[in-house]
Amino acid sequence: MKTSIATVSISGDLREKLAAIAAAGFDGVEIFENDFLAFDGSPADVGRMVRDHGLEITLFQPFRDFEGLPEPQRSRAFDRAERKFDLMQQLGTDLMLVCSSVSSASLGGIDRAAADFRELGERAAKRGLRVGYEALAWGRHVSDHRDAWEIVRRADHPNIGLILDSFHTLARKIDVDTIRAIPGDRIFIVQLADAPLIEMDLLYWSRHFRNMPGEGDLPVVDFMRAVAATGYDGPLSLEIFNDQFRGGSPKSISVDGRRALINLMDQVRRAEPALKIAVPEMPDRIDVHGVEFVEFAASEEEAETLGATLATMGFAKVGKHLTKDVTVWRQGGINLVINTEHEGFAHSSYLVHGTNAYAIGLRVSDAAATVARARALGAETFEQKRGSGELPIPAIRGVGGGVIYFIDDTLANVWQVEFTALDAPSGADAGLLRMDHVAQTMNYEEMLTWILFYTSIFRTRKAPMVDVVDPSGLVRSQAIEGDGLRLTLNGAENRKTLAGPFIAESFGSSVQHLAFESRDIFATSAALERLGFDRLTITPNYYDDLEARFGLEPDLADRLRAENILYDRDADGGEYFQFYSPIVGEGFFFEIVERRGGYRGYGAPNAPFRIAAQKRHIRPSGMPRN
Repeated sequence: MKTSIATVSISGDLREKLAAIAAAGFDGVEIFENDFLAFDGSPADVGRMVRDHGLEITLFQPFRDFEGLPEPQRSRAFDRAERKFDLMQQLGTDLMLVCSSVSSASLGGIDRAAADFRELGERAAKRGLRVGYEALAWGRHVSDHRDAWEIVRRADHPNIGLILDSFHTLARKIDVDTIRAIPGDRIFIVQLADAPLIEMDLLYWSRHFRNMPGEGDLPVVDFMRAVAATGYDGPLSLEIFNDQFRGGSPKSISVDGRRALINLMDQVRRAEPALKIAVPEMPDRIDVHGVEFVEFAASEEEAETLGATLATMGFAKVGKHLTKDVTVWRQGGINLVINTEHEGFAHSSYLVHGTNAYAIGLRVSDAAATVARARALGAETFEQKRGSGELPIPAIRGVGGGVIYFIDDTLANVWQVEFTALDAPSGADAGLLRMDHVAQTMNYEEMLTWILFYTSIFRTRKAPMVDVVDPSGLVRSQAIEGDGLRLTLNGAENRKTLAGPFIAESFGSSVQHLAFESRDIFATSAALERLGFDRLTITPNYYDDLEARFGLEPDLADRLRAENILYDRDADGGEYFQFYSPIVGEGFFFEIVERRGGYRGYGAPNAPFRIAAQKRHIRPSGMPRN
């Protein structure tokens, strides 16, 4: 499997781009003409620089508005092509992309275009070069790969081939199975991109909103399955035009790109066993069966405060680590760990972020297979020195540099092996059953990275993105869901939102809130009231509107109001009840929820009112910690 990426896909100057592409493990690079023109060096310098990074130039592009021109424009187009051939030979690449013409001077006609490419093939062959033809989705006469293939077929020249681009085919909703009839050896390179489904001008959509395969909504797997059926075994190259990527980290975007390609081809390999492209072997996507634990890093003083809050939610302190300053709090199937060690990764996390939920433990069938897949997709594994008697729990690094541990049946006895049970556990059960969801907050530009991270490693799906309206701006929220896992990823775009200060004050992305599922929201509410739980107060105006909007019975509306419980109902009659703690520390909070009637959302319509209430409790900006 030969992986490639176009230099236009990432930010930086050409040197920075090549360094990032090589570091991510790509085999090749497409040189986008503007990147070359902006570089202060000769074509030979660029070629040497590429090879010094262990890369090859898979393609030089683009060459525009070539075919179907009248004279004298036709002769000038061939002269331009000869100049580009000179440049290619100095760069050290043999393939140039010609995209279908958008020129108003172009006359069109399949045979006319085929004749032009036949002559261009002759000229390329004299230099040992090849030319690939690509149908732009907005091409003047050719906007469909089927027409582009017919031109290549009629040109009938070994140095003229087809270039397929997933965006151009999928954006126009062209049947991908029409690719299967094309001989694989006539496809010179395959370019891949995904995109969110947006109704807009094709050119603008392409130039600003492409993203990595798996990050968008297009059926890129189906496209690549059709390509694989042709017998194609050449380079797979990313060509991404994205405003966010242009301002992002070239290193992280390159890593995302390679992860996206490997994940894509792993899915294709499983669906197309006769695939000729060699794909790295790895376990299939991993099923997550639940959240085994969430671990907090804290100081002794802040651990006392956190523990007191947990006690008011009915959690019991049930165990203490045999050799470390680590305790376990439990209710139902929820395990919360508080680590106050003065060395190790947890302590380092506390020093950087303050009290924070730095680690998550996920229940899986095979922990070793989970790490194997994650490693094959470029995830960073995590290890630290184990103490006497501690189990070797596999882990990787996650959002904000945190840790994701994996617990399978061979490690499920960790609570008995590493912890001493307390004789008389504190706490009174309040009816909390399990973790409903974990909410992770990050800068908006990181969201695509972590969406790809979760969906490529785990058997999960993306819910539609939701705009959460904060009184001070928008937060983009997207849920990642599997049979035993719900994550909400919340991307902050400015510091004025509730999410913004959390990232700034805690020095990076992290878990911002945990939502616990209740068997009976009103019974849990009453139990927490008896335990002294300090709940978030919601404005009475919210409940006046709620009663009218949903036609609630007055008794139910009065009960929601009295207990500060928010409510939502979906189109199918599913109901969602939720109430919150105030802000804890630097923006962290807890949520209690009950789902009825198959409700699938997260109460997004209630977010503006919840956020406004939380902001009334938050520590003023600039006030030092106690």
